[in-house]
Amino acid sequence: MKAIILAAGVGSRIRPLTNNCPKSLLKVGGKTILEMMISHIQDCGINEIIFVLGYLEEQIKDHVKSKFPDLNAHFVINDKYAETNTGFSLMLTKDLIGSSGFVKFDADVVFDKQILKKLIESEYANCLCFDKDINLDAEEIKVIIDDKNRVLKASKSVNPKDAIGESIGIEKIDSETAKLLFTELQIMMQDEQNHQEYYEAAYERLIEKNLAFYALDISGFKWIEIDTKDDFLTAEKIFSF
Repeated sequence: MKAIILAAGVGSRIRPLTNNCPKSLLKVGGKTILEMMISHIQDCGINEIIFVLGYLEEQIKDHVKSKFPDLNAHFVINDKYAETNTGFSLMLTKDLIGSSGFVKFDADVVFDKQILKKLIESEYANCLCFDKDINLDAEEIKVIIDDKNRVLKASKSVNPKDAIGESIGIEKIDSETAKLLFTELQIMMQDEQNHQEYYEAAYERLIEKNLAFYALDISGFKWIEIDTKDDFLTAEKIFSF
């Protein structure tokens, strides 16, 4: 199993903190978000990570190489990071994933290592982590599931009243589904109108074709997605070491 970290974005909503620093290199509790993420990934037995970079890419490369010199790291550059979104970035990892399964991370999520351990150990082949103890609004990726825990919808457009909770931006995808997912992403990205789509749009397209994605409840574990200054301050409180 490999890991993918999507870290190409500008982080405009948290400016000026990201004016000269990628969001993933902001420090929470004395460590960068990325440093904590990579440490958790390695602790859970994965030592090959594909980074999708764009904004201030050299800072991230230098940080990874200096902090984790023995890591099997690959860097993919999304030159269109300013005009594209996470779906486009994920598509760029296709050749490096090859025939492997992977765990995918948004680079702005700070989380308890036990979440990743639980995900990797889950019986589900394709699985996304969700938290039901969240006040849902327009910005969250909201998840609808059926009575067998299968994901029916995962997007910002979901009505909060219909959702079980929020997807936290960490998923496990098996090797067979990975092939289908990258094919779907390539088809989507042929149309420039889809360049701003999130990767969840590709998940939903596969779900509509009856491919099973399951939801893993991680409610009660510590995590936060850092989009705003308030999120950053909250992260400092939650993850102070």
